[in-house]
Amino acid sequence: MAADLAVPAGLRGSAGTPGQPSPAEPAGRPLARPATGARRWLAATISLTAGAAAVAVLLAPSGSAPPAEGLAFLLFLGSSVHVASTGWFYTVPQVRAHMRSRRARYVWWPLALIAGAGAIAVATPKAMLYWLLLPYFGWQFHHFQKQNLGIAALAASSRQLAPLTRPERRALIAAGLATVAGLVTRPARLQLPLPPLLHGPAVAGPPLVFAACVACGTAALIRRPRAQRPAMFCLAYLTALVFGLPAFVFSSPYAAVAGLTVAHGLQYLLLMGLVTAGPAGGSRRSFELALLGSVALLGGSALSLASDGLTGNAAARALFGVFLGAVMAHFVIDAGLWRMREEFPRAFLAGRLPYLVPSRPGPPAPERAVALVASRAVP
Repeated sequence: MAADLAVPAGLRGSAGTPGQPSPAEPAGRPLARPATGARRWLAATISLTAGAAAVAVLLAPSGSAPPAEGLAFLLFLGSSVHVASTGWFYTVPQVRAHMRSRRARYVWWPLALIAGAGAIAVATPKAMLYWLLLPYFGWQFHHFQKQNLGIAALAASSRQLAPLTRPERRALIAAGLATVAGLVTRPARLQLPLPPLLHGPAVAGPPLVFAACVACGTAALIRRPRAQRPAMFCLAYLTALVFGLPAFVFSSPYAAVAGLTVAHGLQYLLLMGLVTAGPAGGSRRSFELALLGSVALLGGSALSLASDGLTGNAAARALFGVFLGAVMAHFVIDAGLWRMREEFPRAFLAGRLPYLVPSRPGPPAPERAVALVASRAVP
């Protein structure tokens, strides 16, 4: 959902969906099974998010020391590997047919971003390139929060609850924007050798806005009827709401940001693994999972190597730019394939994981359509 720390030797460390949906669940299975699948996905997602933040704080090195091997490996998985796993979509015939009808998003924009970023990295003086990384990181952390919004929306959908309300959505997005502001105005937390952008009382602005967003989001959640806020849904929403908290609490770059990167990547890899396995069974499922793993690990290794070139020669900096372009292409591709407001992404996910996008019994078809349009998904 971004390799998300792009600066090498930085926070990443030295370690480097209209086509036809897949067949639905066969008739005759117990009705409790979809609910069980949704609960397990949600519990795993919450656990990975909280666990990643805790592990990053515990393993964060002091000062400018490199991370330990364990944290470096988690950053490799949560950054380069998760970005590369998006390539699996290009192996799915259904998805490729959808992409052919939208070549600009899925072909031309990714190629333009990769080629353009590579050229800019070579032509731009390194001192200026550090400044250009600030909007890149801003896009990255906004992408993180859009994924959190999607997870909260799927948490409601999977429990057949009312979609997120406008105040609930706005609080999540605003909290993410406050996190972006808190990080890019203090570049040291991104391990960029740039001066702070805010001074004096203005430094308190982003954390105060973040706290206000958390308060507003919590109030919006409490306004839901009791039946519309079961414990697991509330925990998922609140986890998404306070996702950026480490960026304000810790001054160490690894404690402040590494956990966000690892959590985001592991959330994505979990969902990609479930989608890949889908309703298939036996050898077909094993083949699909092996294909995903190969694409993610081989592509992730290549991206990880390319991300080390910021301080190298022209060729190394070109590869570094290609790395940045690939990550931005990942943002663009995901923004289309996980947009549940659109017909194909919703049908594709419902065919693969029907327990996350169940049919809503009861309302007439026009009312259901309005409800679906009102819901959003993983960015």
